[in-house]
Amino acid sequence: MKSCVVRGVWCVAVVVLACQARAGGGARRGPSAGAFDGKTAFTYVERQMAFGLRIPGTPAHRATGDWILSQLRTRADTVIVQEIPHGALQLRNYFARFQPAATDRVLFLAHWDTRPHADQSQNLGQQRLPVPGANDGASGVAVLLGVADALKQRAPSLGVDLLFVDGEDYGNFADSTDVLIGSRWFAAHQPPGYQPLYGVLFDMVGDKDLQIYQEGNSLAVAPEVVQRVWQVAADLGYGRVFVPSPRHTLTDDHVSLQRAGIHAIDVVDFDYPFWHTTEDTIDKVSAASLQIVGDVAVALVR
Repeated sequence: MKSCVVRGVWCVAVVVLACQARAGGGARRGPSAGAFDGKTAFTYVERQMAFGLRIPGTPAHRATGDWILSQLRTRADTVIVQEIPHGALQLRNYFARFQPAATDRVLFLAHWDTRPHADQSQNLGQQRLPVPGANDGASGVAVLLGVADALKQRAPSLGVDLLFVDGEDYGNFADSTDVLIGSRWFAAHQPPGYQPLYGVLFDMVGDKDLQIYQEGNSLAVAPEVVQRVWQVAADLGYGRVFVPSPRHTLTDDHVSLQRAGIHAIDVVDFDYPFWHTTEDTIDKVSAASLQIVGDVAVALVR
């Protein structure tokens, strides 16, 4: 994931205290039918990590993609596979639809690939190594699969599309041809007449110290969607996680959709300290954080 245009300063103490407060909200009962299950979503992170590094062109990438597709085919009403030729790479987007005949639709998306080089690692030698992608990659996929579970159990009130994009993190963000590959392909090859009400990208949403600020390009292009999502989060009691304040401005998959006329926003914790490092490992991810984001996603379409 992504190029950052504006970075803010954050206070570790405030984040830790907020996370402790969120974690101390009392015992949570098991999910009701049609609700999001953060513990199950965490197992989806574990499963992705077990495949290994999901770098395009590798066996682990192919196996992970096959697994995601098999999961979607047991949950969604229809699943479309977009084959994406990109040089020597063969990439795939998955477009899973619930209530496909519905006119009013909402689009959720996440990327499922991982980055070949840990360019943000402090150690120069480690910068040549790949990123494990527990949060940057696996967490967004886990949220979407958890949403798919919930929608299979109880149908949404409108049409919902889940888009799993490939090749987001492959290249250098200074060279736009090798990043955001899947989202740019989808933007150029949408279903005929496709006009979702809005789109929400979920990226790096599973870290234990979760705080999600409002992203700059989202506010510029789709402020009404930002307002909707953050209001739903506040109504659910997650106002200290979804912070109603701008911080970063990012080039991410939502920008590809914005350029195609879709009012898409980015739900992302870009203060994640292990971004694009070899330390983006599963011990940094929390089922509780996945639960918060998944609850918001499901509430948006109920």
